Amino acid sequence: MEQEDWILHLTEVRKRLLIVFAWFIVTLCVGLYLSSDILLYLKSQPLIGEIKWNVFSFTDGLMIYMKCAFLFAALFTVPVVLYQAWVFVKPGLTETESRNALPYIPVAFALFIIGVSFSYWVVFPMMMRFMIRMNQSIGAVETYGIDRYFAFLFQIVIPMAIAFELPVVLLFLTKIGLLTPQILKMSRKYAYIALTITGSCISPPDMISHLSVTVPLILLFEVSVLVAGWQWRAMQRVANLNLVED
Repeated sequence: MEQEDWILHLTEVRKRLLIVFAWFIVTLCVGLYLSSDILLYLKSQPLIGEIKWNVFSFTDGLMIYMKCAFLFAALFTVPVVLYQAWVFVKPGLTETESRNALPYIPVAFALFIIGVSFSYWVVFPMMMRFMIRMNQSIGAVETYGIDRYFAFLFQIVIPMAIAFELPVVLLFLTKIGLLTPQILKMSRKYAYIALTITGSCISPPDMISHLSVTVPLILLFEVSVLVAGWQWRAMQRVANLNLVED
């Protein structure tokens, strides 16, 4: 019987992976169709429009085109992956656990999009302006390769987008009992130090830029603590109610 259950689980995993793969291929095709428009849109932004994208090999343009399509597909495959994971574990959850877990999917995706937007529209322009001023101050001729430009962009956008998943991560860890409000409060000063270091690493070395990045990260952490505390108190009320009923 155990072997049959194991085979059923593998079959279910295969089914979920095939759905994810099929969705990824569909979105990749859409990404390939839209890549040129997306790249032209990125190039049309005021600050970026002043910069010429140079290619230093025959494949640079093709590689950026493919990377753009791949990232487009990956972005819109994330919610499908989360949903398929939820469907896979749903039979092992109670009705309440299943209902509570489902909202994590749109919230996590929305926070990721907010993180991408914040990093692209706020943090990245600050870094670009700083780097351009620095290069001009030493009389350097600015000739940027398109591959290096996007590598620099992704180094800023992706870490910030991941950082914006903090509320969902803390809420989930609280939900499964690994975190409590007391632990979060005790670790606040260490979190502030870590977030300050993170903000300093992905922002220009001036106070205004540091604050523009670090303050939102700290506010995000505080919101995460508040939400996790609310979740913990709700769990405690349910647990106490169950004890009274017993």
